[in-house]
Amino acid sequence: MKVNNPEYEIVVGLEVHAQLLTASKLFSGDATSYGAEPNTQVSPITLGYPGTLPKLNKKAVEYAVKLGLACKSNISRTNYFARKNYFYPDLPKGYQISQHTTPICIGGSINIESDGGKREIVLNRIHLEEDAGKSLHDQDPDFTCIDFNRAGVGLVEIVTEPCIHSAEDAHAFLTELRKLVRYLKVCDGNLEEGSMRCDANVSVRIKGEKKLGTKVEVKNLNSIRNVKKAIEAETDRMIKIVSEGGIIVQETRSYDASTGSTFALRTKEEANDYRYFPDPDLTPFLISDNFLQQIANSLPELPDERIRRYQEQLLLTAYDARVITEEKEFADYFDEVIAHTRNYKTAANWLLGPVRSYLNEKQISIIDFPVKASAIAELVELVDSGKINFSTASGRLFTAVIHEPVINPFQLAENLNLLQDADVSTITGWVDEVLNNMPEKVLEFKKGKKGLIGLFVGEVKKVSKGKADPKLTTDILLQKLKL
Repeated sequence: MKVNNPEYEIVVGLEVHAQLLTASKLFSGDATSYGAEPNTQVSPITLGYPGTLPKLNKKAVEYAVKLGLACKSNISRTNYFARKNYFYPDLPKGYQISQHTTPICIGGSINIESDGGKREIVLNRIHLEEDAGKSLHDQDPDFTCIDFNRAGVGLVEIVTEPCIHSAEDAHAFLTELRKLVRYLKVCDGNLEEGSMRCDANVSVRIKGEKKLGTKVEVKNLNSIRNVKKAIEAETDRMIKIVSEGGIIVQETRSYDASTGSTFALRTKEEANDYRYFPDPDLTPFLISDNFLQQIANSLPELPDERIRRYQEQLLLTAYDARVITEEKEFADYFDEVIAHTRNYKTAANWLLGPVRSYLNEKQISIIDFPVKASAIAELVELVDSGKINFSTASGRLFTAVIHEPVINPFQLAENLNLLQDADVSTITGWVDEVLNNMPEKVLEFKKGKKGLIGLFVGEVKKVSKGKADPKLTTDILLQKLKL
């Protein structure tokens, strides 16, 4: 249910864990591929055997810095790892290696747009840490099974300030963050596979109050939609408690999507419960000016920059620019199309219309689309030049192009006899035939029933078997009907 109590303000801070797309783990050479058989991607280092020593994955550092630069964070030049001590059965060492006290990226922000308009979500930090394994409670009726494949996989944790004041804004932030990590290719952003996970710190307070209320952390949220729903449900629960004179207990809760409610897991640990101290097996690492500059030079055009270019240079609408840039590969394909045509708006219409409909129908991405971008540009030009109408181009011809992508669209249009006739005398003959066969309708038109022009154009289309240019047909019809 959606929160709607004007007396209270909700305050949300998000903690997002994003698994890095490195080929090996953060401190060992163990593989990180998703879906492998349980406990097949482990080694003595992952399992925390005595005498083993971790070694930092340089690529993970690069990815963390890349994300920080994209978020306009300050990059810490001197970094070290700490041990975060707590017991989980799926954490073999009995501690997690993290950067809690010295995050590699400090501050920064991500811009969002939601029903409340445009705003900036401020980040507290982005830091590196290793993931824990996975406990499986549904594999055996009597025992909990442990899969250590995920243990030691490199993560970045993105922590916002408590500056989010609606579930909609939390949803928008996660959507933008997922888009960003995918653009940067530092994380695949698949919440369903657990490679991106979100915890929401939620509190409520009377509007105008400056002091934060007691927070509750809602964990194990496996979709952006469920993050929104969980915040709404938890906020309703908290407002009900405080409005009835109750006290909020600081605790960790989870969300049950089937009931639309949260439930308690445990009382919340405090930071000092983790007994942080610098990891003695890992030396501090330094980020040089040269390393930082190389990463900055490797940054792609980011979504905000692309949207701005599409609107300012290509004059696309805000909606078209935003939808095209939702996926980097889709926007890359659009850029390839407009390299071959200057009709940017029509090119956008093709991608957001026929192309995207086909992708959705086949449940594939633009990467698997069989048609070259230059062929889509040729379809745009065929329609612009009047050689074929859009209806035919987006229907029969588009289908033919998909099935025979090696043949150019113009040749296919010729083979299928789809090219329109723009010869005035030929079309005049078709127009005369239609008007001679419909004298009553002609009389009605001349008496003021101007809507019949569509009927005449349709009849000419039938007579010409779709080959008559619609615009030229309309012009000739109007000239004839004025006589």
